[in-house]
Amino acid sequence: MRVLMIQTPSVEEISQERVYPIGIVLLAGHLQGHGHEIDILDMNLERDPFGVLKEKLLTFQPEAIGLSLRNIDPLGNKTSSLIAPFIVTVRFIATVLPQAKLIVGGTGFSLFPERLMLELPELDYGIVGEAEVSFPALLSSINDPPPMPGLCRREGSRVHVSPPATNFDMANYVPANRLLLDPALYQGINNYVPTIGIEAKRGCALNCAYCVYPQLQGKRLRCRPTTAVVDEMELLHKDYGIQSFHFTDPVLNVPHGHLEAICEELLRRKLKVRWDGFLREDQLNDKNVALYERAGCECFSFSPDGLCQESLDVLGKNLSEAQILKAASLVAQTDVVSVYHFMVNVPGETEKTCEKSIQFVERLYEMHSKKKNLGTIILNNIRILPGTKIEKIARAQGVIDSETDLLYPTYYNPKPFSAFRYKLETIQQCRNVFMWQGVE
Repeated sequence: MRVLMIQTPSVEEISQERVYPIGIVLLAGHLQGHGHEIDILDMNLERDPFGVLKEKLLTFQPEAIGLSLRNIDPLGNKTSSLIAPFIVTVRFIATVLPQAKLIVGGTGFSLFPERLMLELPELDYGIVGEAEVSFPALLSSINDPPPMPGLCRREGSRVHVSPPATNFDMANYVPANRLLLDPALYQGINNYVPTIGIEAKRGCALNCAYCVYPQLQGKRLRCRPTTAVVDEMELLHKDYGIQSFHFTDPVLNVPHGHLEAICEELLRRKLKVRWDGFLREDQLNDKNVALYERAGCECFSFSPDGLCQESLDVLGKNLSEAQILKAASLVAQTDVVSVYHFMVNVPGETEKTCEKSIQFVERLYEMHSKKKNLGTIILNNIRILPGTKIEKIARAQGVIDSETDLLYPTYYNPKPFSAFRYKLETIQQCRNVFMWQGVE
């Protein structure tokens, strides 16, 4: 079967940071292994994405089309949505090539499978969560598929969504076949974010109140063999000249020892690459921070999210202020830049917690001022996503109601502290500019 895999628009415009679509390339390799003829299109690379899509549809004439909806919106407090370009893409394909079967997946789709299938009758099937097993099985029985994990199918006027697969054995993980989509197309297109992702594990056992990772990947950690991870990095470095990688794991340094083993292997092979990923603060110590730096860490990325203990507790972070500040003190002594992500106006915000938040930001800049290695502090309101504890809190407080459409950007930011983020951003930006410019 001829199958076209499409990364639908996942950024607002072509000038923004884009990443190599590892998900659809992974799946494309699995499909190719089952004997299918594959082509791939990343619409985010194209200045005329629908013109290129039309040409691809008419020349390749796919019998099935796999659509990945990765992002539903840009986050970062923005109110714009990526649902509109996704809907246009689906309807465009159905008009140009009505005989092709349309199958949708991706993180964004997995959050709203029933809603999107009902809104878009042009979609034949969907797959929630991991699709390495289900997608090939679906294609082999496309006209009457049997029950399978994650399958979304129509039953009359309703949509039935099977529970997603969260048990793919990462020991059987086959790296994305980069011959199907040349990484060179992504070289040099971003200013900040590494374009090439590496999966070292799946799953997250944490219980953060706003997060959907445990829903989508399961709570059980499934780690790839560390040598296999470094094999993939080495191949990409030697064959494609990739210098910088982003680990896509929900939390990179959990479980303890896995990232350390990757770093030891990078050093053993003398592989001169750079990497980043989100790190858990309470897992850091003098020894592993030094190891990460030696092994090429180019950014210590943290998402503690709570700016005071009250906020940390509400968000279910299972962290203390002291643990975050301890981690900050360790990385502040390195020559590696650090970035922190925090959420503002969390449930239970008071004048007291606002003042504590300001003091916390000030302390982080004080720690990093000597080395000038604090890249930035990113401040966001909480994006309310379905199935999370924050959704329940927001409904109980009347912040959202039964008519609120969470498919589109909806943030937890009630009065009287709805403008607090702007005050905190002003303080942060002043400190950031003054620090980098050496102004006391």
